[in-house]
Amino acid sequence: MSLSPALPSCQILGVVGLSRSTAPLAAPGSRVPEQNEQRQWRPLDQALDVLWQAGAWREELIQLLELLAERADRRLHPLPWALPVPLRVHGHYTRAEIEAAFGVLTDEAPWIHREGVLWHQASATDLLFITLRKSEALFSPSTRYRDLALGPSLFHWESQSTTTAASPTGQRYIHHASRGSRVLLFVREQRKQDGRPGAPTEPFVCLGFARYESHEGERPMAIRWRLEREIPAAWLPGCCLA
Repeated sequence: MSLSPALPSCQILGVVGLSRSTAPLAAPGSRVPEQNEQRQWRPLDQALDVLWQAGAWREELIQLLELLAERADRRLHPLPWALPVPLRVHGHYTRAEIEAAFGVLTDEAPWIHREGVLWHQASATDLLFITLRKSEALFSPSTRYRDLALGPSLFHWESQSTTTAASPTGQRYIHHASRGSRVLLFVREQRKQDGRPGAPTEPFVCLGFARYESHEGERPMAIRWRLEREIPAAWLPGCCLA
């Protein structure tokens, strides 16, 4: 089964005026901008204020969200920590959404990191971005790591090709629990939805926090992570790709 969501989160965000491709929201009775006028980004709090004033839109959105909740094939769970990071375990997110949630992607720094690992110093968290099916066209031989689920709560992951067990990064992976840092996994089956050239980029599934269990070798290190929350059974076939 594909890990892709039925409705990308960006479509929900578009409802409240965060997308340039949607018409700007206007309060009832206010003037709607002409088509050739410059569209402006509307801050989320202002967009929600406008939406709250529009009773018919609000009720329709509530009905839509209830319908989507009934169709959902999994439940979302809050990340078990006190930091204000608006992500949920088993939710689908683009890389831009994940980095924005951690404050890495901002108006002052509007570029997305491309590496598969990102150490977030402020929260002491290693963010692991994992693509299970790596094509030769999009991944070089040195980055086609063997990553897959070994069961509902065990995940096999290979580090970057230069990482050794004795390196600062390797030691942080091994001793993260005693040092007070965390490891957070984001997984997708492939880079492009349906594997088609030109198709939209597939979002990541947040698998939640994981604990170091063991490792073998180095350059890369083959690490086994124990997930705090099990992968839903419907997703296991897609996550077990070798």
